[in-house]
Amino acid sequence: MNQFPPRRPPLDGLRREIARARSEKAAGRSGGFVRKTYRMTREEARATAKEWFSTWPKAAYWTEVESWRPLPGEGDTIEFTMRRLPTAD
Repeated sequence: MNQFPPRRPPLDGLRREIARARSEKAAGRSGGFVRKTYRMTREEARATAKEWFSTWPKAAYWTEVESWRPLPGEGDTIEFTMRRLPTAD
């Protein structure tokens, strides 16, 4: 029977990763993704999103509509953010 408590794994790698993520955030980097936020009519927004997907295919660039919201009091205006990887590997 073992009388010693189980050993915990070293946390140095986790500490380094947390520090790296915090420094990137402080420097204004977005975790490797390219993001662009737009404000336009719903029709223009759909066309712009389609253009992103045709220019940077989802399978290769992880292209995504990150957020999409109608702006209250501004008629048919949408604010949305598109996200993609800077390059395809």
